[in-house]
Amino acid sequence: MSQIRKCLQISTTIAFSILVILSLTGFLEAQLQRGFYMQSCPMAEFIIKNEVREAFFSDRGYAAGLVRLHFHDCFVRGCDGSVLLDSTPGNTAEKDAPANNPSLRGFDVIDNAKAKIENMCPGVVSCADIVAYAARDAVEMAGGFGYDVYAGRRDGRISLESDIKKNLPPAFGDVDLLTKIFASKGLTQEEMVILSGAHTIGRAHCNSFTDRLYNFNSASGQDPSINAAYAAQLQRQCPSVNSDTSTVVPMDPISPFTADTAYYRNILNNRGLFASDQTLASDAVTKDLVTQYARNPGLWGRKFADAMVAMGQIDVLTGVEGEIRINCRVVN
Repeated sequence: MSQIRKCLQISTTIAFSILVILSLTGFLEAQLQRGFYMQSCPMAEFIIKNEVREAFFSDRGYAAGLVRLHFHDCFVRGCDGSVLLDSTPGNTAEKDAPANNPSLRGFDVIDNAKAKIENMCPGVVSCADIVAYAARDAVEMAGGFGYDVYAGRRDGRISLESDIKKNLPPAFGDVDLLTKIFASKGLTQEEMVILSGAHTIGRAHCNSFTDRLYNFNSASGQDPSINAAYAAQLQRQCPSVNSDTSTVVPMDPISPFTADTAYYRNILNNRGLFASDQTLASDAVTKDLVTQYARNPGLWGRKFADAMVAMGQIDVLTGVEGEIRINCRVVN
């Protein structure tokens, strides 16, 4: 009997081990991978990079647009391509929320890449992965560090305007609020400071920051944390709190098309465009990080690449979740 009992125990242990191995295998298969399309669509990354390159050389502003597109996708429902879905008669989608429309751009680049990939590998490459690859390529085009994109995301089927306010960091956010929002996405305070450096490229619509110039809660009506000369410059560009929503200014007036650390130097000189930028100098810990990156561009470049990889894994859909959209603007 003892021999039988021992055999049963061994069999149970082996069976349990097999289940653990199978579970781990399933878990690993569900994760994002480098070179995910190497066999199923080997030209996918090349096609995407070529579309980004053509867009960038026609208008260097596309680099910032594509990075921001990835950010706005990942922070709302995870990196699932939901920001690409068009509104329908019964639903206003993410892309038409005030925080995204008219400022978000790069949809045409994603559409063009998707159309070419579909001709070559129908139903294989997700829109969410195209957004992630395009953001990486955009960073490189702007002079930033390249990095491996872990792919295998699948596309979500839901896109709601109402999800925007509770997920995207607001331009008026302070350090505590920004830290809390990034933490809710699994990102650290340091990664928050690093990813904020994306504001080294791109532009902002006047109505996203003019409260700091004309309607701030102070005796002068102006945010006292903003450099006076910089404020005067912005007032010339945006002459009233109700400036035309089409009027834009560079977020980094020093080098608006280059992924460098001028953003952090601007903050140290009280020239952060958004309150959410300048607030990084109001906290001892975040100010120390701002100072480090201002002094060491290479350090920021490497950490930004790592942070983009981390951001690209927020709440992804994998395996059989979601779908692979044929058209990035509509569910299948």
